[in-house]
Amino acid sequence: MVVSVLNYKNIPMKTKLILLVLPIALIAGVVSGFISSEDYPETKRTLQPEEGCVFMTTMGEQSSEGFSIFKNNENVQFSVRDGLSWLAEAQLPNGGYGAGSHAAQHVRDPHAVKADPATTAMVAQALVRSGVTLKKGAHSAQLTKAINYLLETVENSPKTDPYITDVRNTQIQSKLGQNIDAVLTAQFLSTLLDRNFKGLDKKRVNRALDICVAKIQAGTDASGKQKGAGWAGVLQSGLANSALEAAQSVGADVDSEVLERARKYQKDNYDDKSGNIKTEDGAGVMLYAVSGSVRASAKDARKAQEKLNNAKKEGILDEAAPVTVRNLQKAGWSEAEAIEYNTSYQVYQSAKNKAQEDEVLNGFGNNGGEEFLSFLQTGESMVVNKDDDWKKWYDNMSGRILKIQNEDGSWNGHHCITSPVFCTATSVLLLTVENDIEYLSNMGK
Repeated sequence: MVVSVLNYKNIPMKTKLILLVLPIALIAGVVSGFISSEDYPETKRTLQPEEGCVFMTTMGEQSSEGFSIFKNNENVQFSVRDGLSWLAEAQLPNGGYGAGSHAAQHVRDPHAVKADPATTAMVAQALVRSGVTLKKGAHSAQLTKAINYLLETVENSPKTDPYITDVRNTQIQSKLGQNIDAVLTAQFLSTLLDRNFKGLDKKRVNRALDICVAKIQAGTDASGKQKGAGWAGVLQSGLANSALEAAQSVGADVDSEVLERARKYQKDNYDDKSGNIKTEDGAGVMLYAVSGSVRASAKDARKAQEKLNNAKKEGILDEAAPVTVRNLQKAGWSEAEAIEYNTSYQVYQSAKNKAQEDEVLNGFGNNGGEEFLSFLQTGESMVVNKDDDWKKWYDNMSGRILKIQNEDGSWNGHHCITSPVFCTATSVLLLTVENDIEYLSNMGK
């Protein structure tokens, strides 16, 4: 029996959504160029597709340089429309979505796999970020079913169980970590609460979010790393850090000590002075480790820059004054605070640049969903920090993603996370990241 999250007295048959993946939004809730499902053209995509892989793109094996010419509102609208239509057809009867088993990665049929919370949360995020709500939109029914699936899954998980689901050995768990379902579900539930949709049972969503947060915190070891790491476990830890920040931003009870441990673990993967990168927990891939360092330091880096800017406005510092320990002390912080925030700022700036170098981007000859998540983390981190440098990265990457979309509207990866459902959801999330600027920016406060 489906326990609805909605107040059915107030719900029309069709709804429109306002999607978000790992949150980003501007001030009024949306950016210019916000993609509304009512605005989707009825004509076919005009952009001629070419051979390519989402993750070879994100890893730099297939260059995105110059592809920004393909990134315009019309092409993005066509692409997102077709991606969402494909995802709508891929939903399972129980409302969930699945990436499939790690042992059967050759299975690409979305209806031939079990539903899992991690993949379902990614699709639901993509729906919300693309403009779907609980009250309007062509895919509101799919969003409603996905929410119900996630809430029921979380509510049925035993308190003593470290995970929110008994579905094991999925592609996502094997590559990112055993607790990735709780991590991605927490991010999505935080998104729902931030959007404040009409008809949403906020108390129920809050309870489910608290359960996810508790399992994430219980799964954080003394070093700040998530237990049960997968092949690229540093990504699970980085996403867990983001999930806790998102939950905290919507009022969830997050243990600040655990969150600080998680941030420190990510930041410590990169030494801004020597440029050394710890890749032991990232399958030996620099991008995984560096993207986590960028994300973990983004919030504190923004605070350091804002502190410096305020001091300049008050005439305490010259306009050209850089972020340093001494200048942050002049701006009003204690020596300990100045050292801490300066370190985060320097790690962020250095790791951000490192994450976009060819040496780091070049990885496998073929790529999987985990590489795409690394890029998504890097891009969203720059939004959290209100960093203008992300625009060029975003436009080129988006242009390339637009060109390698399959004819049926889906995308796919070529190794590790090959699931077309997971890859399509993450591609839509990337293409619509501008819709979440306000939400992601608020996380940086």
